[in-house]
Amino acid sequence: MRKNAAVDAWIREMADMTKPEKIVWIDGSEEQLEALRQEAMATGEIIKLNEEKLPNCYLHRTAINDVARVESRTFICTPTQEEAGNINNWCAPDEMYAKLKKLYTGSMKGKTMYVIPYSMGVVGSEFSKIGIELTDSIYVVLNMAIMTRVGTDVMEALGDDPNFVKGLHAIADCDPENRYITHFPQDNTIMSVNSAYGGNVLLGKKCFALRIASYLGRKEGWFAEHMLILGVEYPNGETKYVTAAFPSACGKTNLAMLIPPETYRKQGYKVWTVGDDIAWLRVKADGRLYAMNPENGFFGVAPGTNEHSNPNALACTRRDTIFTNVCHNLDDNTVWWEGLDENPPKHAVNWKGEPWDYRKYDKNDKVNTSGAHPNSRFTASAKNCPCLSPMFNSPEGVPVTAIIFGGRRAKTAPLVYQSFNWQHGTFVGSIMASETTAAAAGAVGVVRRDPMAMRPFVGYNMGDYWKHWLDMGKKIAHAPGIFHVNWFRTDENGHFVWPGFGDNFRVLLWILDRCEGKVDAVKTAIGYVPKPEDINLEGISGNVTTDTVRDLLTVDTEAWLEDITNIEQFYEQVGSHVPAEMKEELAALAARLKA
Repeated sequence: MRKNAAVDAWIREMADMTKPEKIVWIDGSEEQLEALRQEAMATGEIIKLNEEKLPNCYLHRTAINDVARVESRTFICTPTQEEAGNINNWCAPDEMYAKLKKLYTGSMKGKTMYVIPYSMGVVGSEFSKIGIELTDSIYVVLNMAIMTRVGTDVMEALGDDPNFVKGLHAIADCDPENRYITHFPQDNTIMSVNSAYGGNVLLGKKCFALRIASYLGRKEGWFAEHMLILGVEYPNGETKYVTAAFPSACGKTNLAMLIPPETYRKQGYKVWTVGDDIAWLRVKADGRLYAMNPENGFFGVAPGTNEHSNPNALACTRRDTIFTNVCHNLDDNTVWWEGLDENPPKHAVNWKGEPWDYRKYDKNDKVNTSGAHPNSRFTASAKNCPCLSPMFNSPEGVPVTAIIFGGRRAKTAPLVYQSFNWQHGTFVGSIMASETTAAAAGAVGVVRRDPMAMRPFVGYNMGDYWKHWLDMGKKIAHAPGIFHVNWFRTDENGHFVWPGFGDNFRVLLWILDRCEGKVDAVKTAIGYVPKPEDINLEGISGNVTTDTVRDLLTVDTEAWLEDITNIEQFYEQVGSHVPAEMKEELAALAARLKA
């Protein structure tokens, strides 16, 4: 494997601190990965599943105190707190490095340090960036080999360049009190310790592809966004691409892998998945915005994934997949999770590794009574996705026609609306929100602001991030239209009115038609909404009529005026870096609603 002086010097420095017994370079070959699987099976780190039913699939369990991303232990370490902003947890770099050094010192004694050279994005593309992750976990190596492009060609592409993203991960004691996921944007460095859960330790994912990349994007003039990328192929063979950002539990992966309703499939419409989670976007010479998925696989939430909600995602998991914290069906050595089907296994082990009785399940205590943890995961290769876009490996990316924001709102946001322009669209992204249900207390509708679905993932000040959006808008000669969707409006009984899933395709088509000027729209205080009759309802599931759509498109002035107060509070929280343009847009919205 080609050597790089800066990489070698950094590895020596980290090894001197962590004291591994040996250092192994990961070359990405199947032979090496298979040897690591065998080793991990021998130690019980992974369990081999039924080769006939789930070929090359494995089960892994994390520590029961280490099952999700922990925002409270995630830090942006910049010279000043102002650079990190009020939304992020901040610590001064010197202070954090000193704290981490104590935790890392000797943490790999008697263990192997694995060196993973990986590319986020197609190796050699202008979009792509290279990282090196050092880890003492085979689980991390195997996941990174699915989620990113790993191997000798990465080092060839890096050559002698000293610019790469450094990532150090050590499981250490898995002590939650000393768990840190830290980012040093100025140093191109990520350090994660005392965790073995994917979202905290697969450093190419949120840590690099969003937190560090968003900082680099601002510096270099591009976007790193928490967005899916999909292509809609028309019967004439033309494909148009959209990106979409939703907070968690709002159906991002489901939309990315959507299957159009039968009436459209018969006409020859198709949906192609380019990415389900992260998009890097650049303005190219033709004045358009292009998007590329920097990942090479899917790290999806298992519960709720089934033949109805997302058959394509389920198909991805049928081979070459690592399952984390799901239920182990001992009868046939397969896996199960809540929402997969109506047949929970009778003889099973839960996500904690304990014998599990499906009859004792209590939805008010999912963590302790579920077979699978509510945040259990599958790591699946993109190549196994039935609807993977032919442009997935294009080093050029795909041209973006529309950008979609969305959230989970019971009453406030209509089914779909379009922003007036780029600045207003940035404002629409900045006020994105979802409502929670606090089941125990019965409180419904607690609003959590999640701008552009990036609240946990911006690697610098949120106000400066919005400013970057405004600045980029000035560079895009042919800017995509910006829209907002809400699949989650409810009726008086709390039931969803819009059927969602495949039927969301009907809204996608309106969005694309709107970008091309093929349909008119109605101007409201919040933006442009469709004429109800322009949403095609042929063959729609449920009792959805044009009148239903009309209701779904209404703008509830009172609810919006209430929302304004919440937005103002959130802007105050973001602080003095909120761009003047965002405050102007907020004042203009309030004036239009009152008028």
